[in-house]
Amino acid sequence: MAESGGEESLPFLLVTANVGSVFEDPSRLLQIWIKEFLRHVATQRPAFIALHLQEVGGKTYEKSMEYVQEFIKNLCESAELADYNRIRVYLDEDYNSAEHFTALGNLYFAIRTIDQLQMWNFLTHEWESVSGKSIHTGNIESVASKEKAKFPQHFFPECKWSRKGFLRTRWSVNGTVFDLVNIHLFHDASNLAACEEYPSVYCKSRRRALVHTLRRFHKDTVNKAVPYFVFGDFNFRCDTEGVIKKLTEDLTMHRIPNAKNDSTKVQYRDPDGSNVLTVGKKEFNHTDQSTFKQSWLRHFDRELESLRSILYEYPITFPPSYPYEEDPGQPGSYMATRCPAWCDRILISPAARRLIEGIDERENGKHQLTMARGGVEPSYGIIGEDVCMGDHKPIFLSIRVKTSQGTCQEMSDDDLHTRLQEYEDLNARICDEPSYQQQGSAKSHYIQFTPTQSQESTTGSETNNTSDGGGGDGTTTTTTETVSSTSGGEDSIEGDSVFYQQGPGSGPNSMAAMIFRETTV
Repeated sequence: MAESGGEESLPFLLVTANVGSVFEDPSRLLQIWIKEFLRHVATQRPAFIALHLQEVGGKTYEKSMEYVQEFIKNLCESAELADYNRIRVYLDEDYNSAEHFTALGNLYFAIRTIDQLQMWNFLTHEWESVSGKSIHTGNIESVASKEKAKFPQHFFPECKWSRKGFLRTRWSVNGTVFDLVNIHLFHDASNLAACEEYPSVYCKSRRRALVHTLRRFHKDTVNKAVPYFVFGDFNFRCDTEGVIKKLTEDLTMHRIPNAKNDSTKVQYRDPDGSNVLTVGKKEFNHTDQSTFKQSWLRHFDRELESLRSILYEYPITFPPSYPYEEDPGQPGSYMATRCPAWCDRILISPAARRLIEGIDERENGKHQLTMARGGVEPSYGIIGEDVCMGDHKPIFLSIRVKTSQGTCQEMSDDDLHTRLQEYEDLNARICDEPSYQQQGSAKSHYIQFTPTQSQESTTGSETNNTSDGGGGDGTTTTTTETVSSTSGGEDSIEGDSVFYQQGPGSGPNSMAAMIFRETTV
């Protein structure tokens, strides 16, 4: 049983899940998904559950409405959630409104032993007590206990129509205030376009939308910025160009044009002429899927680099959460459509991080991880690794949140802007270095740098890989090119160091990479 409200901290379970494919095949997948989620809840026994869903209802919401209602009913009336007597559900179901529809769903369950539970009213700017069960569905634009917005179309001009946006709620749980933000960012429309360069055009669009959202919170002078947890389908993708170079060492590249431009493919073959990797607009087919569950792929998970100083993430020790087969008979297999990636994430603001038990803030301003109450460490992982949960595996974070913390001060918008600008300025200076243009066939290596200023290193540092050229859009008939890799080795990088990549032939003062710097949060 979860602890009572008199405890100094409470166990929280945060979950994000893109359920679009589940509602597109509800007869086979819906009950499997519900059963596995509830099994996880029963194992964790949290006091507070936050479940953020994306693509609720699938691509054809009007055909899935009855299944959405069944989904909510099965959860709310389940035996596993019988002790959670305060429930709030927000489902954006107004699919006829192109201006507002996001297909996001926020579900919250609070156990009966929580003494004080309030939600923020974004219209009256006051706290309201939470009791009983309230389910908001259909058009929820006028519901005051949430803030919702769809991203402007110009954020993603390549897409004619999009449902991407965010849905935020604010809570006070036993005297501790925080925001819970559900977010869905833009996907990669084409593998071929994604591998042209890094960061890709899609990566830039995602970053623009995410920064826009965070700055909106920090610039809100009425509701004020409070600690926040932002979790959803960020659609973060691996550095596709770098991944392909890593996978195609000692292979030859063959362009396979088609009368239709979007059907052009690139094949990579071994010396015997056997095809190892095929890359097309919506095809990413490798002969050995097990390679995507090895540690080397984490080196190419780079989209969060530019935001490390403003968003914290617990170390990732689980395989990519997307794109899994939607066949219950193949729960651990990836589809041959996209390069597997960690699309689904749970990120934490600097102030929210201080609310988590097990993180001490020392006199020098640095954070240090310590054991949480009862010897329980935070847990960050996948739900249903061996069960078919649709094309996305749900991601969970199990933590203990301190009570009676009031409203902790979040960084100002000016501070947020400064941290982002520092990263952009640093990249600009590096990219201006003459060595940035150097190319070579030798393998690159990593140089460890000691920060010159007091900085905080987050647990589990990221590794940067950058690649030189390769790929492209050919228009001739089948051609053969030698592919050489500039990717790093497969050894996992551990510890708190910051790593930069140095290109072949570069001196100790020249760095050729899109890099990041981790600063004190």
